[in-house]
Amino acid sequence: MAEILVIGAGMVGVSTALALQERGHAVTLADRRAPGQETSHGNAGVIQAEAAEPYPMPRAPLDLLRHALGQRNDVTWSLSGIASMAPALWRYWRASAPDRHARVGAVYARLTSRATDDHAPLIAASGSENLVARQGIALVFRNAAKFDQECRNAAHLAGAYGVRSRVYSGSEWRREEPALQSDPAGAIHFPDSWSVSDPGALTLAYAALFEQRGGRIVIADAETLKRTASGWSIEGPEGVISGAAAVLCLGPWTGVALRRFGLRIPMVLKRGYHAHYDAPLTFRRPFLDTDNGVVLASMRAGLRMTTGAALVPPDTPANPAQLARGERGVSDLVTLGPRITGSEWFGTRPCLPGMLPMVGAVPGQSGLWVNFGHGHQGFTLGPTTAALLAEAMDGAGDALHAALAPAAQV
Repeated sequence: MAEILVIGAGMVGVSTALALQERGHAVTLADRRAPGQETSHGNAGVIQAEAAEPYPMPRAPLDLLRHALGQRNDVTWSLSGIASMAPALWRYWRASAPDRHARVGAVYARLTSRATDDHAPLIAASGSENLVARQGIALVFRNAAKFDQECRNAAHLAGAYGVRSRVYSGSEWRREEPALQSDPAGAIHFPDSWSVSDPGALTLAYAALFEQRGGRIVIADAETLKRTASGWSIEGPEGVISGAAAVLCLGPWTGVALRRFGLRIPMVLKRGYHAHYDAPLTFRRPFLDTDNGVVLASMRAGLRMTTGAALVPPDTPANPAQLARGERGVSDLVTLGPRITGSEWFGTRPCLPGMLPMVGAVPGQSGLWVNFGHGHQGFTLGPTTAALLAEAMDGAGDALHAALAPAAQV
């Protein structure tokens, strides 16, 4: 049994601490804030079993032109953001070529296919069943041509990975979701995904479970992480905390932390926003409004709208234009109600250009490990990559571990 420091207390870090604890290790979980206060709080709250393939960069010239001209709301950008991420975006472009994306999807699907199974025991043990609904997720379309295209993609996901889905006409879907105020062109329902009415609360519940099982949670800054003669240490509130190994689970800040130890990781940092609305009606399940690039989900705090990606530098001031545009765009389908004062939030998704999370030992740094780079799926894949990392730290290894290892991706 080793003492291990896990740095970062989002869904990925909390899950990592639990997985290592379950294998008999003594674990200290450290973060500058309480668990679940960053992106694990602000996401759409979906455990996406249907997301068998990661999101590629658009490559069709017309799609790129529409994004460049600001005609799409799912991805926005600034010149400074594009410039600062240019090397990572170039690698992302290359990795999104159809043949490369297919190879990545074959690995990625092995993760998402087990996501709900890996969450299930933690949901039960943490007493969080009241937060979880098993009604799936839907894609809703106004554009008939896009609907037909995505129906073909749903058939591809079913054939390649066994992802179940059902196609609905607009009127059929409105009967499924009577809170809609008009008929869309159609909808695709993926029934095997789960949704969470308060994703931050679920992360906190997992953290409480970790403490109940004997784990320690401390407030500490990752900048104080240091190598020692016997391993690694971090400055806690009551002094130095030492461990034989350390795991960085800092999401978008992991790349910054790794620079201190000689490793540069190109990243595509996708900012996302959310707000809550006092909607008069609730929905049975979350859905992506494909025309407006926003996910709508009924949560404990109200109807949450979560945006797509804004490619901007991390220190850029908040600009919730995607929320405002989404509000206007969904008004024909949904009665949002007033935006709840103070509910606006933004955070950053940690995306690696190769589209796979990085899970394993940091090259050239004995005892230093990472679990990050989940892009849009950190909430979904936290327990899954945590289990894989814990296996690797205990000496296991197979083709999946090798594909996710930092040595294979840097």
